[in-house]
Amino acid sequence: MASPKEKAGKSGQAALRSLPSVEELLETEALKSAMTAYGRGLVVLSARAVIGRLRQDIISGKTVPEEMLAPEHLGPLIQDESAVIYYPSLKRLVNATGVVVHTNLGRSVLAPEAIEAVAAVAGSYSNLEYSLEKGARGSRHDHIERIITALTGAEAALVVNNNAAAVLLALAAFAAGREVVVSRGELIEIGGSFRIPEIMAASSARLVEVGTTNKTKLADYQKAIGTSTSMLLHIHTSNFKIVGFTAEVPIAGLSALAHEHGLIVMDDLGSGVLAGPPVLAGEPSVADSLAAGADIVTFSGDKLLGGPQAGIVVGKAGPVKKMKSHPMARALRVDKMTLAALQATLSLYLKPEEAMKRIPTLRMLGEPEADIENRAAELAACLAALGSDLATQVEKAAAKVGGGALPLLELDSYVCAISPAPLTAEQLAGRLRRTDPPVVGRIHKGRLLLDARTILPGETEEIVSAMKQALSQK
Repeated sequence: MASPKEKAGKSGQAALRSLPSVEELLETEALKSAMTAYGRGLVVLSARAVIGRLRQDIISGKTVPEEMLAPEHLGPLIQDESAVIYYPSLKRLVNATGVVVHTNLGRSVLAPEAIEAVAAVAGSYSNLEYSLEKGARGSRHDHIERIITALTGAEAALVVNNNAAAVLLALAAFAAGREVVVSRGELIEIGGSFRIPEIMAASSARLVEVGTTNKTKLADYQKAIGTSTSMLLHIHTSNFKIVGFTAEVPIAGLSALAHEHGLIVMDDLGSGVLAGPPVLAGEPSVADSLAAGADIVTFSGDKLLGGPQAGIVVGKAGPVKKMKSHPMARALRVDKMTLAALQATLSLYLKPEEAMKRIPTLRMLGEPEADIENRAAELAACLAALGSDLATQVEKAAAKVGGGALPLLELDSYVCAISPAPLTAEQLAGRLRRTDPPVVGRIHKGRLLLDARTILPGETEEIVSAMKQALSQK
């Protein structure tokens, strides 16, 4: 069997002999500088990776020019390899897409109060699981439960990593090995391939589908209830809508039926609404679901609530207590920073008028059109003043709520539309993604649109700076 060197042929064998060793490369000025910046271990790892890729290219028969094997050429490649690992890849950016709760861009922006709360507990020790009153071990649930119950009217509350975790925990706690009845029209899939049937399987619950895609009646649930039934589950179809000839059973009807048979009724609201601008009026509220008799209600903390990633469980004291004591609850619990951010966010809801002003998600959803138009006009004027070949124009457009909420709703907005000749819109967008901070817009009909609805205070200047960087790139 031929060795790798034999497979490479004579020219390849010569190229393999020309590859410098790692130790040889470490003596170059470029890598001495890199070791000072990134540490010797990382530079050695990067050097081996770069040389390894070149060796594989040669063995596979690719022609590698001799100059690419020289230390002066390899040094910068190894520096770049080290920098990619050394510097954080998670960074802040400017969201000019017009999607307020953008799943790919980190969803909700935290209120200043939430950011301060995170910094306070992250930079020191805290009473996360310590009772200052008793001088003994406490529960992390205590920090958040009272404010959630005060806002929702629930008897008890629990916070886990996200809403998917909340649903999984509830199913595991109440329906492992038993049946859960769900309408066919509610077997949703959300981003990241979260599918209700698969979550059911992971929790060991058995799915029982009732009704049809567009119409499910109370009698459908009634017929499905048997000796193995544990729960009636209602799921808010927040990321799609079925219109036309439709029917669904309200929570009050499901609750009455479930309690008649001694079953749990759970309402998965997805985004969840505590309060907000008029555009959210069509979303079911947490308080309404509880008032209708739901035993357990789950919703997200980082979508329409405007807080950190979290799954919030509210409901009756008995069911919530059972979920808290389930072994899976520990695996799904949140850390001190999430609790601090969520508590600070929820505190703003105690004064709804303050929540509308201070929570960025709510502020952006309810911002007056005139203010958005003015911001788009200011951005267009600043970009035009750069004296480049950019052609800018302010136009009315449609923004979106995002985060899987209110999919049919279009928010009136204004954009700065850029025709970037001689560049294409795609080329300019690509360059803006490489600036500091990166700027992400959307492309429509050959133009780059920067939507002012999601541009935060102070970011207009950053966009102008980023545009200068983009236009200077080669």
